[in-house]
Amino acid sequence: MDMFSNLGQSMKFPPQVDPATGRFVVSSGRESVRESLYLILMTAVGERIMSPNFGTSMMSYTFMDTSLTMLNMFSAELKNNILEQESRIADVDIEVDAQSKDGALIINVNYYLVDSDFMDNLVFPFYINEGITTEEISGE
Repeated sequence: MDMFSNLGQSMKFPPQVDPATGRFVVSSGRESVRESLYLILMTAVGERIMSPNFGTSMMSYTFMDTSLTMLNMFSAELKNNILEQESRIADVDIEVDAQSKDGALIINVNYYLVDSDFMDNLVFPFYINEGITTEEISGE
């Protein structure tokens, strides 16, 4: 038995259909948790009518000041959202790298899988200057 089998199954993200059976493809174990974290990070609070508290308000930080205070607020909010919405993980640590030259924050989500005694992580790029090209910034 796989040590991650107790983490359950979920519909694969992005959704895929098995051509042989016509059924949705499922993910399980660590992959299921990673896909769940990705969905939480990519969904805006209020976007899902039936689950209005699902997701994060991460997109409200687009064009934010990347001062240490703002990065700490951003990290704390993401950590709280993840812990509230994903019960299969604990001890979440968010590291934000603002040193990227392409207008992105690199978000490293380190977490502990509760029932398997295993540490894992998800690296997620968040583009804080989404929609602005280099030419627009330099005025050319």
